[in-house]
Amino acid sequence: MNHSANPRRPAQTRRSPEPIFWALFGAGGMLSALIAPMLVLITGIAVPLGLLLPADAMSYQHMLALAQNPIGKALLLAVVAFFFWHAAHRIFHSLHDLGIKAGNGARVVFYGSALLATLVTAAALLLIGF
Repeated sequence: MNHSANPRRPAQTRRSPEPIFWALFGAGGMLSALIAPMLVLITGIAVPLGLLLPADAMSYQHMLALAQNPIGKALLLAVVAFFFWHAAHRIFHSLHDLGIKAGNGARVVFYGSALLATLVTAAALLLIGF
């Protein structure tokens, strides 16, 4: 029996990886909206001015301890990686808004850069040790 001739059953179509990129974009967007303002407040205002936090809150020893803790590593990797994926997806689709026809080459460049940045971040966090 030929299923493609059956009007009730659609012909097989090639699956797109686009939902994966949209999920990474969404996760990065959520983190950008929720976490980035707090990071700016803490690292750019509170600690330099000595507000709300002790002066040594972002000392090298404290930041190294955060990066060496497995939970800290996971959080740092998630924030950095999702920011990269969000940026790659936004830039790729912004090209369309600007009238630039971005094909598969641009897709490889942007998403490949996000993947490379994620892998470099993971490697750097692993090299710091536990």
